[in-house]
This record gives sequence, structure tokens and C-alpha cells, in this order.
Amino acid sequence: MIETVKQIYEEHRSLGWVRIYRLAKSDLIRLYRGAALGWAWALVKPIMTLFVFYFGIRIGLRHGGEVNGMPYFLWQLAGFLPWFYMRRLIPGGAGCIRKYNHLVTKMKFPVSTIPTFLNISELMVHLALLALTLITFACFGCKPDLYLLQIPLYMFLMVISFTSWSLFAGMLGAMSKDFLNLIKSLSTAIFWMSGIIYDVNEIHNKYLRFVLKLNPVTFISSGYRDVFIYKKWIIEDKVGIICYLITLVATILGAIWAYKRLRKEIPDVL
Repeated sequence: MIETVKQIYEEHRSLGWVRIYRLAKSDLIRLYRGAALGWAWALVKPIMTLFVFYFGIRIGLRHGGEVNGMPYFLWQLAGFLPWFYMRRLIPGGAGCIRKYNHLVTKMKFPVSTIPTFLNISELMVHLALLALTLITFACFGCKPDLYLLQIPLYMFLMVISFTSWSLFAGMLGAMSKDFLNLIKSLSTAIFWMSGIIYDVNEIHNKYLRFVLKLNPVTFISSGYRDVFIYKKWIIEDKVGIICYLITLVATILGAIWAYKRLRKEIPDVL
């Protein structure tokens, strides 16, 4: 296991962070190439999604007052902000090696860096959405406070989780299209079983609540709401931290196992 970790580190070091950043930027440009608005679609799509949910819940179902003294729209926005990053990487991470199969099959490319630059690409979009979110909260009279200092920490945890996930799922997805299709079909279930459109802490069944908190999407989305809405420090959610760490360790171990076991076979399969 230690040797595998060293190899992953050496692949990142040999490629260099400047090249990884350029690949991330290239991935973002490639995704929206040919569209009139270009990469701006990366921002338009989340904004449209938020509007649809707001209209459906607030106008259609006539639900949603204030939450902790703030408009329901802001509560919704805080939880959806990290989801826009994570929703692309749940299926996207599983398909990342197949997406860049030409790098794997036609040249000697450090495979473990593909999930890294894919996550950095999505992080660029996330930072732009974060800036828009801060402006939106400011327009509603919510001034920046010390709790915002936790955002970089939650972002770091999010990137670590989904980079590990992308390496694990990407290796398996490259070996099996059935696994890739399974993950794509589960994306909707992951959304509804996370704390994005409801507060997991309000679920009375403690066992169900614990299971739902094992979903890293729940931990990150709830964390963003703690920063923007509830004004809590990360250390206050001890159960959430334990659940997140359990999932993170399992994902990292799975990624190391998958890389060690499959990296030599993938070029032949692809």
C-alpha cells in the first residue's frame, strides 16, 4: 500500500502542478467548446437549476419561509452550492479514465493525475459560483463573518473526497461499463438521500440519520449551510465528522487498492 501511495505521489510530481492546472483548464474549455456562451454555461446551468427548485417549492408547493432568520432561497442556495461540484464528479469521476483513454493508451501518461485535474477543473467553476453566492448573500444584507473562514476547509475536504472517489470509481469504470452505468443510475438516489433539500439533523430516527450522514454529500452540503445559515463551527458536528472520516478512509483505501490492482490492465481493456 505504501509503495502504491509513493507511486501516485511520484506521478503527480513528475507531471507537475503547472501541467495539471493546464489540463484542468483545457478540460473546462473542451467541455463547452462550440457554445456561444462558452464556459459561462457552467454558471448558467446551476442558476437555472436553482430557479426551477425555487419556483417548484416556493411557488408551486407554497412551502418555504425563513430558516434561522434568512430567506428559504438562501438556505437552498447554500446547500446546492457544493452539490453543483459534486453532482458532476459522481458520474464524471467514474468515467474520467474512459473519457481520457487516449492519454492512457497512446502515451505513457500518469493515470492517477487524471482524476486530479478533472477535480481542479470543476473547482474553477465552484469558485466562480462561490463568488456569485457571496454577492447574493450580500444583496440580502448578510455581511461576511468569521464563519466564512471555514469555506476553504470544506472545499479542501470536498476535493480530497471526490479526487479519491474519481480515482477509485474511474479505475473500475474503465474496466466495466456496467459499473459506470450503475453509478450514473445512482446519482439521483444520492441526491435525494443527502441533506441538500432537507435538513438531515431534523430526522428523528438516529440510526437512519447516521446512515445518511455517511454520505459525504450530506456532510459537505450541511457544512456549507452551517457556514452561511446556521453560523456553526465544523467541530460542533462531531457525528458528521466521524461519518465523513469513515467514508473518506474507505474511499482512499478503495482508490489505492483499485490503482494497484488495475493500472496495468486498463490500457489493454481500453
